[in-house]
Amino acid sequence: MNKRYSTIIIDDEAPARLGLLNLLKEFPETFDVIDSAQNGTEAQQKIEALNPDIIFLDIEMPGCTGFELLARLKTIPMVIFCTAYDQYSLEAFETNSIDYLIKPVKLERIEKTVQKLKSFHIKSSSDEILKVLKEITNRKEHKKMTSITVKKNDKIIFIKLEDISFFEADSNYTSIHSEMGTFLSTETIASLENKLPDNFLRIHRGIILNKDYIKEAQKYFNSKYIITLNDTKNTNITSGRSYSESIKINLGFY
Repeated sequence: MNKRYSTIIIDDEAPARLGLLNLLKEFPETFDVIDSAQNGTEAQQKIEALNPDIIFLDIEMPGCTGFELLARLKTIPMVIFCTAYDQYSLEAFETNSIDYLIKPVKLERIEKTVQKLKSFHIKSSSDEILKVLKEITNRKEHKKMTSITVKKNDKIIFIKLEDISFFEADSNYTSIHSEMGTFLSTETIASLENKLPDNFLRIHRGIILNKDYIKEAQKYFNSKYIITLNDTKNTNITSGRSYSESIKINLGFY
């Protein structure tokens, strides 16, 4: 008889938590999702109180990364990383105790995790896991976010970054302008700026654009620029004055 694993989902994005929960519900004989957490502090409290067999853990979370969370735990459960970054090079985690999933997570990838758990024998010690975490952190490899998740009605939508022309601050949310349409995200512009790859450029306090969509750019008054995008609307965006130096460097104005 296969073991049923008590499970906690840890991710700062509500759509990602819900999406993963729905996937795990397809495997009720393997996963018993007992709780979820939206940040490292909450996750630590719940892990120590509930002592789960497995945690599905996002790496990049505000305030406390997944790595930092594990370093705080007295006893580390089995860890299945689930992240939008695909260049952490966690081959060292491909053991019988740890798995590594790239967002957007697909049902068939969870099936592989289930098969891996069926052959599980010996759980790595907390010291061994922390040693590997330290080695990975010391590599300082470039992070690459490949997609972003948003919730629309009862659906979780995964949007590839290559399909996004620009992000725009919208009150307490961020509008995502993409080939699929416009969506709202709970991510802030500041948070996104720290996660997005190099082809995204912040040109205004409330705007980050995809440089691959730039059709043309011209100087404007007061150290500003007007940038026209090669999207369906040929969007014109006026940059912020404080971002002029970055724009000069990135777009070749000298």
